[in-house]
Amino acid sequence: MSTAKRPPRVVAELGRPETAQETADRLATNSRNYRSRKTVNNLVLSLLATLGAVFVLVLLVPRSDGPVDRTVDFAAVASQVQVGIDAPLVVPELPDGWRANAAQWRLGGTDKIPSWYIGLLTPRNEFIGLTQAIGANPTWIGQQLKDAPAVQTLTLVGVTWDVYRNPAAEKDRGNFEYALVTTAGTSSYLLVGTADEDEFAALATAIASQISANGQAVTQ
Repeated sequence: MSTAKRPPRVVAELGRPETAQETADRLATNSRNYRSRKTVNNLVLSLLATLGAVFVLVLLVPRSDGPVDRTVDFAAVASQVQVGIDAPLVVPELPDGWRANAAQWRLGGTDKIPSWYIGLLTPRNEFIGLTQAIGANPTWIGQQLKDAPAVQTLTLVGVTWDVYRNPAAEKDRGNFEYALVTTAGTSSYLLVGTADEDEFAALATAIASQISANGQAVTQ
């Protein structure tokens, strides 16, 4: 059986058969184009897969439609935290219009000063952070107040407070414009925030009896 050799393929663009070099160049170009298209396709598929994963995560993350300043039941938190803590934790009876948006027991960082914290919003929608630190020292208190000096003392319902005002420029004060600090027993009480002085006085008055009782309990 005879095997006739197939004649070279005539390339329409050339009007003649390809040379061996032209065939090699054409195959190399086709290969590069194929790899390029495949790379682009892979990138598109990877991007779609990533977007799909992000979309799933967004769906899985719980979200709340409540306001940022949602009310926190700090009394309930305190009752859970109090177990195992010797010092009675202060739990203020807030005047009308006040609410808490945070309540937590903080173990302390490298300073090892544990503290009970309540974030409070006043009727004028200003902020006061109430911190009861156990075994705090002057260095720790100074750090909380950015080393601002006490400017005066104030006595409310038998409790004497040191008064602090942030001397920094207004834009640099953050949540510390005014502060009241007192110590009773093993606890130091810090009221730090942006509220007016009369609102600080109202909070200090609300916790005065607890501070006095806590101090007396330690000295007995």
